[in-house]
Amino acid sequence: ADIVFATAWRTAEWVAGYPTSKGCKCYLIQHLETWDGPEDEVLATWKLPLTKVVISRWLLDIADSMGQYAEYIPNGLDLSAFGTDCDVYKRNSANIAMLFHESAWKGSADGLAALELVRQRVPNLNVDLFGTCNAEHLPSWAHYHRCPAQRQLRRIYNTAAIFAAPSWAEGWPLPPAEAMLCGSAVVATDIGGHHEYMQDKVSALLSPLRSPELLARNIERLILDSELRMQIAKTGAQHIRAFTWERAIARMDAFLEHVCSLQFHPRKQSPSSLSRK
Repeated sequence: ADIVFATAWRTAEWVAGYPTSKGCKCYLIQHLETWDGPEDEVLATWKLPLTKVVISRWLLDIADSMGQYAEYIPNGLDLSAFGTDCDVYKRNSANIAMLFHESAWKGSADGLAALELVRQRVPNLNVDLFGTCNAEHLPSWAHYHRCPAQRQLRRIYNTAAIFAAPSWAEGWPLPPAEAMLCGSAVVATDIGGHHEYMQDKVSALLSPLRSPELLARNIERLILDSELRMQIAKTGAQHIRAFTWERAIARMDAFLEHVCSLQFHPRKQSPSSLSRK
């Protein structure tokens, strides 16, 4: 092979040990994976002799702080897979959707607590949750869709007037981006991964992580203020469409071509000559 990629901190250790005959060794960093291993061991992989790619600017900042060069290539979205089928003006403002995940850092418990607070003031709240786990102990007022097919997920997003994203940390999260493409107004935590494509009070409403009360306040605000909800939904949908597969592929292709040229012509300039915008 010309190039071999590690896509997680554990595989980075393996790839670093491969012989040069396996190709140029790269590391696609998609998160600060301290939720999956000891922090010192995770960060040690960032210093391995691998050519690094990060998918978000907050990860780029970490690499820079460690003196490690990394190429910034944000995620891309398939605009044919997700899109607005139901006009945002016609949606029931009390329809809410959220990803449910059992990992604590995904913030699902905070999201459910926020939704319970909203239900006390908006009794007709309709909640659709989706995820991959069994989720046997969810509240009776939530409708859970396990492992929905893409078409079903698109319908969930298009039914939702509001999408809640309560994570404590994300690399470059896909569900809120998909929901934005489908016309949902997003309420989310104020974290680096969300900053990649959200601007507070412009394309989303952001609140501090681990603060169900403030998340609930933003959800209720959009339920009661339809004009604000529709403005945020339309701005978010317009902005997120810039993150296309084509753009991501073009940037990755350029990066890989440069990496290959360095492999065969080692005196050439380092990857820092590529764009990091």
